[in-house]
Amino acid sequence: MKTPPISASAPSQALSQTLSQSEIIDLLRQHLEAGCNEALADSPQNQFEVSQAASAKAGAKTKAAVGAGTAGAGAGAGAAKPIQAKPKKQKQEIVRPKPASSTPEAPAPDANLIAQSATTLDALQQALRDYDGCALKQSAKHTVFCDGTRGAKIMVVGESPGADEDRDGRPFIGVSGQLLDKMLAAINLSREENVYLTNVVAWRPIGNRNPTAEEIEQCRPFVVRHIELAKPDILLLVGGVTTKTLLNTSTGITRLRGQWTTYDEGGMNIRTLPLLHPAYLMRKPQTKKDMWADLCLLRQEL
Repeated sequence: MKTPPISASAPSQALSQTLSQSEIIDLLRQHLEAGCNEALADSPQNQFEVSQAASAKAGAKTKAAVGAGTAGAGAGAGAAKPIQAKPKKQKQEIVRPKPASSTPEAPAPDANLIAQSATTLDALQQALRDYDGCALKQSAKHTVFCDGTRGAKIMVVGESPGADEDRDGRPFIGVSGQLLDKMLAAINLSREENVYLTNVVAWRPIGNRNPTAEEIEQCRPFVVRHIELAKPDILLLVGGVTTKTLLNTSTGITRLRGQWTTYDEGGMNIRTLPLLHPAYLMRKPQTKKDMWADLCLLRQEL
């Protein structure tokens, strides 16, 4: 049976008058199978007719606007103003912070003078506590100066304090420091008897991040003076940051480890052995054999 078209304006009762009950049920079943299971209006509406009507209405408005513009051309002050397109919004340029320079900035003007004015380790420790040239001090709990045996033949220099060191005020007491103690004990060395320890940076960077080049340079005069006053025979530089800072090199720690070098800052001549940081060993256990080889080098020197 051919179904006659239903006008969008026809009342809802027209459907029941045109089709039989069984045909209506069949149509409803088709709607359900097609997923049309919700009523959007009280009466049926042909959306194609609505769409065509809207298009015709829009076209009429466009023609009227064009006609008005043509008729008003050259009419002087009464002429209709042309419709101007809205200017496109320019993309806002994202200003990104400049990356930190790889070239360290000069230390605070008085850092060298303050450090060099200290003639004893106690005086240097107090000078470092009073020093305000490094912003790390503001967020740190302690100024981490040293631990171990003063006057020891071996001096260990680390990078910067971690959370445990910041709470306690002593270097190398966290998990990585405990691993260092065990490794030194394997060749009969200990902080209680014959090892002296310090750091390049005396304050913990928030989040245990690496200190910046600027922060390192602000603290460098103090660790240099620390080495001068401690007068060790052997320097153990732990980690890449320490090694690059005190040897003034850009070569990575994995290439420098395993070979003796010389620390000659300020005319000093100290036998120096770069070591992998214990934290690095914990991240990469396969490098422990390299650390053991370096400790064997140290034991031969002793």
